[in-house]
Amino acid sequence: MNHPIPSEGIDWPNYRLPAEWEKHEATFLAWPHNAETWPGLLEPVQQTYIAILRALLPGEKVYLLAKDCEAAEEIRTRLEKERIDLTNLRILNIPSDDAWVRDSGPIFVLRKDSGAPQRLAHDFVFNSWGRKYGPWDHDDIIPARVCQMLDAPWTSHDFVLEGGSLDTDGQGTLLTTEQCLLNPNRNPSFDRKGIEERLRQWLGIQKVIWLHDGLEGDDTDGHVDDISRFVAPGVVVTVVEPDARDANHEPLAENVRRLRLAKDASGKALRVVELPMPPRADGPHHRNPASHANFYIANSAVLVPVFASPTDSIVLERLRPFFPDRSVVGIDCRDLVSGLGAIHCITQQMPALLSSSE
Repeated sequence: MNHPIPSEGIDWPNYRLPAEWEKHEATFLAWPHNAETWPGLLEPVQQTYIAILRALLPGEKVYLLAKDCEAAEEIRTRLEKERIDLTNLRILNIPSDDAWVRDSGPIFVLRKDSGAPQRLAHDFVFNSWGRKYGPWDHDDIIPARVCQMLDAPWTSHDFVLEGGSLDTDGQGTLLTTEQCLLNPNRNPSFDRKGIEERLRQWLGIQKVIWLHDGLEGDDTDGHVDDISRFVAPGVVVTVVEPDARDANHEPLAENVRRLRLAKDASGKALRVVELPMPPRADGPHHRNPASHANFYIANSAVLVPVFASPTDSIVLERLRPFFPDRSVVGIDCRDLVSGLGAIHCITQQMPALLSSSE
């Protein structure tokens, strides 16, 4: 498959955006190489990636993007020295400007019936979170490069959308924030209704739950994956800040209020589970948007950002009952989050094609 499928030729009502806990074929990562993102911390951030790979690879394939052939060889040598089992790893020589593949990578939907293609990738415009950092030319074409390399069908849209701005239950309900999707630095010609129409058309979304603002220090303009996440149909975890003097206190309290009033696509009220925020930490840019909600649900594990904080154990124990068949693993993200993102921000899943018996 060397060319995108025209969007107008796709039978959109038969596609849906799956939940993250549904089975994956693979996870995408892009090896970190941009020293401006992590000033003085690139080496420890790469060590964090090794910890993430160690947790992911036993349960699923990982497609790891390397900026060139030399980098690919260096990465492989380093992982071998770390005694990482590389059976499930494939390194793809695809250039990137930065490592935030949740936002720059493809977003996959699955077909509800037996028609073809059964899995389709969306190639949305990536404009570096409202043209904040440059260049982003390589990042913007990652979806097309990935799909060409993997011979995966895809379609392209002249519409800015980042994976970190969305979270779904896989059953037609989507969480997002007004701060991000209604921001004029994304799609200024679209109002709330127009954006909802496109989420319904392209992602099979029936109900959009609009939260308000995200975290202080989040340069993505309020990505929802730092604040509120589905962990099961009808169940949302959301972060709270009890300190009324903290800038995050009121915005997060407002999000809790909205969630407690919301109903999902089936018309049912949500169960809302609160997660504490870790203590404030400032990094080389400004306040770090550190959040335990930036976890990634993989096939055999849930990778949760931890920060050597008293809240670490509380969050891990609060999440475990929702994932009885997965290991809930804490990954030290104190270095990673200094680049203004954590585990969910650097991962993107390719959902598995399920047989008729599954």
